Amino acid sequence: QVQLVESGGGLVQAGGSLRLSCAASGRTFSSYNLGWFRQAPGKEREFVGAITWSGGSTNYADSVKGRFTISRDNAKNTMNLQMNSLKPEDTAVYYCASTASWITPDLRRWDYWGKGTLVTVSS
Repeated sequence: QVQLVESGGGLVQAGGSLRLSCAASGRTFSSYNLGWFRQAPGKEREFVGAITWSGGSTNYADSVKGRFTISRDNAKNTMNLQMNSLKPEDTAVYYCASTASWITPDLRRWDYWGKGTLVTVSS
């Protein structure tokens, strides 16, 4: 089992940057693919991006490609989401998740979830 805890959310102005972290517990952390999702008020949760278990490959939603970067440190059981050039439409609760399966935007394929951290981007 994997337990995930997000941190780093907050209020930032449009054009600014923010770095989210996801801390994980569990001895098998390095065998899971990890992902970030977000849920804006009144909207469904959506895929932001993900990283393979080795960190060798990443995948991003078109809406964040070129602005967001995902990295992980298996020695520290952490994953980060560097968010640059933030826009008001990036405002959402951001969740990290893990899956023993392949990376997919399908939320149903992700096994464990954190409780989320709120990011608010002001215009």
